[in-house]
Amino acid sequence: MPKDDTVKRAKHVAIVMDGNGRWARSRGLPRLAGHKQGVETVRKIVNACPDLGIEHLTLFAFSTENWKRSDEEISGLMQLFRNYMKREAKKLAEQDVRVRFLGRRHDLAPDIQNMMSDLEAQTDGRKRFGLNVALNHGGRDEIVRTAKKIAQAVAEGSLALDDITEKSFAEHLDSQDLPDPCLVIRTSGEFRISNFLLWQAAYAEYEFVETPWPEFTPEMLAEILDRFALRDRRFGAAV
Repeated sequence: MPKDDTVKRAKHVAIVMDGNGRWARSRGLPRLAGHKQGVETVRKIVNACPDLGIEHLTLFAFSTENWKRSDEEISGLMQLFRNYMKREAKKLAEQDVRVRFLGRRHDLAPDIQNMMSDLEAQTDGRKRFGLNVALNHGGRDEIVRTAKKIAQAVAEGSLALDDITEKSFAEHLDSQDLPDPCLVIRTSGEFRISNFLLWQAAYAEYEFVETPWPEFTPEMLAEILDRFALRDRRFGAAV
């Protein structure tokens, strides 16, 4: 990969939105109150991204492991997803934002699956900015599902074994035509990648910040982008 000024701009940023529950607990509020406040942060960050030069934003909204949470919290989160899609669909389309969902859909309620497909169709072709929502996403799960797709293609004769490459593998991922993220941010002071975009983030830069997601601001994002611009990204090359 050529080393030039284009790699200094974080065109695709991915965020693990952590800390909603702890933020709520520290204020004596139920966990769902933290998730609701987190949705407000999503709106602010999405609105700020185009002006910060970000072309794609991928948000980790719900993981394949989050089903281990209480039925009450899961139900509340699913309703928040429904409300967000209902309220924001028209606005996102008007703002020229293309929305895509990454993850295993068939575990989600049918109405949520339908809303996801409708929002993708409604914003298809929008070019100002790409918002990607990782919903019921797990990096390992995605790699396994992709391997099954490729195995089926080989079995059917539409893909030759020798044609399986990193490029062809990536073309079968949920992210398909999206560029890999160059920067991954995790809020709330945790130092884990938590099974997020394991294939796509192989060469991403990481930023771990103490601030919980409900308190994360566009100004903080801008500061992180400034630090990213100073990093020397060699992609395995010698100094």
